[in-house]
Amino acid sequence: MEKQRKHPQALPYLFLTEMWERFGYYLMIGIFTFYLKDVNHGFQMTEAESASLYGTFIALVFFTPFIGGLLADRILGYRLPIILGGLMMGVGYCMMGVHTFTMLYTGMVLVIAGNGLFKPNISTLLGNLYNTDQYRNQKDEGYNIFYMGINVGAFVCNIVSAFLMNKYGYSMAFVGAGIGMFIGVAVFLVGNKHYVSGDVKKVAAPGEKPWWIDLLIVVVPAVLFAIIGYFINGVPSETNEHSYLVKDDVTDAFLFACIPVIFFFGYVLFTSPKHERRVVSAILVVCLAVIPFWAIFKQNGTVLNTWADNYTNRDVPKSVSNGLKGMYLAGTIKYEMSEDSTQVLDNQFRKVGDEKAIQYPSYFKNYEKVSELKPGQEVVVFNSNIFQSVNPFWVIVLTPLVVAIFRFLRKRKMEPSIPIKFVLGLFITGLSCLVMVAAAKASMNGEIKSSLWWFFGTYGVITVGELCLSPIGLSMVSKLAPARLTALLMGAWFISTSIGNKLSGVIASLWDQYDNKSSFFMLNFYLMMGATLILIVLLPWLLKVFREQNK
Repeated sequence: MEKQRKHPQALPYLFLTEMWERFGYYLMIGIFTFYLKDVNHGFQMTEAESASLYGTFIALVFFTPFIGGLLADRILGYRLPIILGGLMMGVGYCMMGVHTFTMLYTGMVLVIAGNGLFKPNISTLLGNLYNTDQYRNQKDEGYNIFYMGINVGAFVCNIVSAFLMNKYGYSMAFVGAGIGMFIGVAVFLVGNKHYVSGDVKKVAAPGEKPWWIDLLIVVVPAVLFAIIGYFINGVPSETNEHSYLVKDDVTDAFLFACIPVIFFFGYVLFTSPKHERRVVSAILVVCLAVIPFWAIFKQNGTVLNTWADNYTNRDVPKSVSNGLKGMYLAGTIKYEMSEDSTQVLDNQFRKVGDEKAIQYPSYFKNYEKVSELKPGQEVVVFNSNIFQSVNPFWVIVLTPLVVAIFRFLRKRKMEPSIPIKFVLGLFITGLSCLVMVAAAKASMNGEIKSSLWWFFGTYGVITVGELCLSPIGLSMVSKLAPARLTALLMGAWFISTSIGNKLSGVIASLWDQYDNKSSFFMLNFYLMMGATLILIVLLPWLLKVFREQNK
């Protein structure tokens, strides 16, 4: 008798494909807002402008998987969209490094569309491979391993990015992201024969609408509502001269576009057969509950990037500074007055109107050792985006531990159910906000630079919350969703991520309005505690629904 395999043979290939795809994506995201704000080599955007564009971009990146999932489910299968989407993203990353707004936005559109084809279908393909009796019990574990692949790529990419940035600049860093994506596609093609059993198109149930009707029901109204949201005017004022309703016209457009999407999933719920309705409603409730998580977690590319750049002591230890500098893995900042007038910033790194002056680099505004420096002296520093590797570092370290703990509990029939894992994830994420409150207070509201160890602390805490929530979410949809609705409900998961991503940009755009930075992080804490309490209230009902599914 053939020995039972613990995991499908396809897992290593999907692991490596996702690793390289995330290498490219997180390399790009790690430098995106710096690129937008850079005065000399970027687009000179303000903190609020860059945060808003960042939020819109990553929101759309996670909105399009709904469409890609539908196309794959009924017409394309899963392998072809993964290949096409990967190639589109690779080209998009390369285009973003060409310093014109036209190329930037064209590249962003390719990344958004490509991710829509790639992201939901590699997750669904993996889930399908675990849907046999042979592998079903290992599905959560398989998704955790797959999720670790994401973070291996996310960890390595920022080190590569630092090298490319220090030696060549932004353009080559974006090209590096594209090359990573192309490698991912190549790896996927090598393992092609192992995906056949999971690449199964869904068969429509008798009387079920054609897939394209669902697509039209969502996409056409969403586009129309987005146009209405963009052009509709609120009450003009001195602080709102463009008459937007929420934060800016683009945010209005996105939020309006969500309205028909929400109604669509309500329609899916209430037209489902009675025996499916409870589990569909439970999945949709969980999707709504995790929106605040993404609103906080995705500030890693905005607020935490800004904290790393302006408020964190990035000095490289002298014992390794020459070595890292020689390998282009660390940058230098020279303590000397600028040759030309540069933008004046206040003590919290906010632009002071259009004022410019001859001044020292902004890194030294809250630098404690500034009195020890001599004019012309170079300080060797870690690149700001290198701190984006702290979260994936913790995922790599903690995933085996979390998997082992849950396996230990599962053998003793004590493993927490999916709803309880979600409650734990939201609560622990809230605690990570308190670490940044402490960092803000320890640095005297940014008057002195904070220790880099605060980053390790806050990311260490939020990673535990993330591991209780993010990979489990993908597994939840794959295990619980009725077969005919798997792609739609996987799309709902990604749309909830999309909305959370956009909210992360909206919240991050408030950063400059907070004179007391600890108050900003407390806002995040209150948001997470509110989401946790709501899910706790719904917990008895969710537990009952999940028990009914025998999962």
